[in-house]
Amino acid sequence: MRKLVYYVAVTLDGFIAAEDGTFDGFLFEGDHMEGINAEYPDTLPTQFRGPLGLADAPNRNFDTVLMGRSTYQVPGGLASPYAHLRQFVVSSSLTDTPDDVEVISEDVLGRVRSLKDEDGLDIWLCGGGKLAAELLPLIDKLLLKIHPVVFGRGIPLFDGKADITKFQRTDARLFESGVSFMTYERS
Repeated sequence: MRKLVYYVAVTLDGFIAAEDGTFDGFLFEGDHMEGINAEYPDTLPTQFRGPLGLADAPNRNFDTVLMGRSTYQVPGGLASPYAHLRQFVVSSSLTDTPDDVEVISEDVLGRVRSLKDEDGLDIWLCGGGKLAAELLPLIDKLLLKIHPVVFGRGIPLFDGKADITKFQRTDARLFESGVSFMTYERS
């Protein structure tokens, strides 16, 4: 069975984006970017893979990406941001997507359970906070890229009602940039 992995950048105060959905405050330069490019090339938008020399890099971790509508429609976003992956957007209102982006509009938990039952690499929960709160019962692993910034306000890592769920830290990597990669598995 595949794992549902919430892989996301987060601030020290627990936000994945500013109130307007932007993420300009995160660090996009530094040695942690080399770690992302080497270990998680499948999480880079397709348009950036070529310029980084990763156009032909195999998907190492994920073959499927799951996004909330706001994550998919981030300002300046692309119609098919991860064309090298199977792309799903959870939305009750979105209807106009390219053929390679499937919209899940009902029974989200059931659909994600069926995706987990399929063969393949893991499923990347790309965001956002509301979707993460809804899918918390199905999340197997958290891969948090913790940035040394505080937003004060914004979109929280889990935005909504969620039951207490325990995770155990299984890995930690610290970078000179101040960013840390923390991995937690469901207890």
